[in-house]
Amino acid sequence: MTAALACLPDADAALTAGLGRLLAAVLRPGDCLLLQGPVGAGKTHFARALIRASAGDPDAEVPSPTFTLVQSYDTPRGEIWHADLYRLTDPAELVELGLDEALAQAITLIEWPERMDPPPPDTLTVALRETAPERRAITLTGDPDRWTDIPRLTHIAQFLHGAGWSEAQVLPLAGDASTRRYFRLRDADRSAVLMDAPPGSCEPYLAMTSWLRDRGFAAPAVLAQDPAQGLLLLEDLGDDLVARVLQRDPARAAPLHDRITDLLVDLHRHPPPDTLPRLDGPALADQVGLFAEWYAPAAGAPGRGAGIGAAVRTLHEALCADVAPVVGLRDFHAENIVDRGDDLPLGLLDFQDAVAVHPAYDLVSVLQDARRDVDVGLERAQIDRYLAATGLPRDRFTAAYALLGAARNLRITGIFVRLCLTGGKPRYLQFLPRVWDAVRRDVAHPALAPLAAALDDIPAPTPDLIERIAARCGQTHPTG
Repeated sequence: MTAALACLPDADAALTAGLGRLLAAVLRPGDCLLLQGPVGAGKTHFARALIRASAGDPDAEVPSPTFTLVQSYDTPRGEIWHADLYRLTDPAELVELGLDEALAQAITLIEWPERMDPPPPDTLTVALRETAPERRAITLTGDPDRWTDIPRLTHIAQFLHGAGWSEAQVLPLAGDASTRRYFRLRDADRSAVLMDAPPGSCEPYLAMTSWLRDRGFAAPAVLAQDPAQGLLLLEDLGDDLVARVLQRDPARAAPLHDRITDLLVDLHRHPPPDTLPRLDGPALADQVGLFAEWYAPAAGAPGRGAGIGAAVRTLHEALCADVAPVVGLRDFHAENIVDRGDDLPLGLLDFQDAVAVHPAYDLVSVLQDARRDVDVGLERAQIDRYLAATGLPRDRFTAAYALLGAARNLRITGIFVRLCLTGGKPRYLQFLPRVWDAVRRDVAHPALAPLAAALDDIPAPTPDLIERIAARCGQTHPTG
């Protein structure tokens, strides 16, 4: 089924090129765009912007293929074929040119596709029609099930155009387990980061950005925003995520973690805003329910672990409720902290889910990282450093730390299995052994005996079990 997916009724040259650059960031080999419109409508202008963005070179030579019929380009995004069929005299020439093979293995841009009979299937048609000098209407048509992202991309193109970033190259950044995605924008000597979030979901992020920046913490400045559409343009804090820095230079682990712990000490001096949700015993009990719902049945133990939530709730009341909550950034780990050099504060990312929680929570988050190993000696040293700075009682704090670590890691285990079974994302399963090891170390604390007992009959994520879960990737429920 083919339908109109989106329309830009009044696009200038910058918006036309900006749409091409944005599409370059998401197209994959096998994708085909049919560029329709009369002479001078802007088809080659659009194609040239797309190809240059894919090549990562804003000045790359991209001649019109009017006389050669086809030009091909090797780019980091894959091979691109740009065809202009205006002078095609015999459709059989397309076979001689190899265009039929390119359709299967390259990104193809085809001007004057009406010369083909029949046109390729599953294409995206970009129809350009001049409406005034240097202005055009752009209509994008295709199968809505095949080109699901097109309406969203046109919103993004208009947002970037209005913010003055239409000329930027758009580069996807590594995704995470959330519903948000990020792109880096590069335009000459400036850069920024685009956050593409579900419409209407940005207010918590904006509120925490203001709160953090007002207190001297290095949250990215907001350069432009459309909260209703879920679009934010943010200051680019750079590529030196702490996880990458430590991968390059493991010897920096101790000094970097000293800085991270000191940041938490400073953060916890500020009372949390009243608007933050409380991550207390009942809330933690609800969260660990994901473990019983997803991991236990996937591990062949349906119905087991039902007492985990009650144990967490009771233990939180006994071990944590007497300490005033602090701001917890919640996803506080090495992939969300940026090393900007010793003379600048650490940059903070991904804090829109901030909560009011026991002071141990973010320390657990960074020291029991699901994605990377943290030396147990370093973990102990950072707990010591935090306690020395805050004066909190050691025995109570370490018991609370173990409880929050166990609860957090049980929740993560359930989420990783859910991401595989319903989201088709098996890559998170590789982290299960590390997360489970942290759970076992946490529940070994004498104060957590009731939680350890609730976990006794749950199988560990052995390689064989992980393989069995991965084989069912894409199911709707672990028992399905």
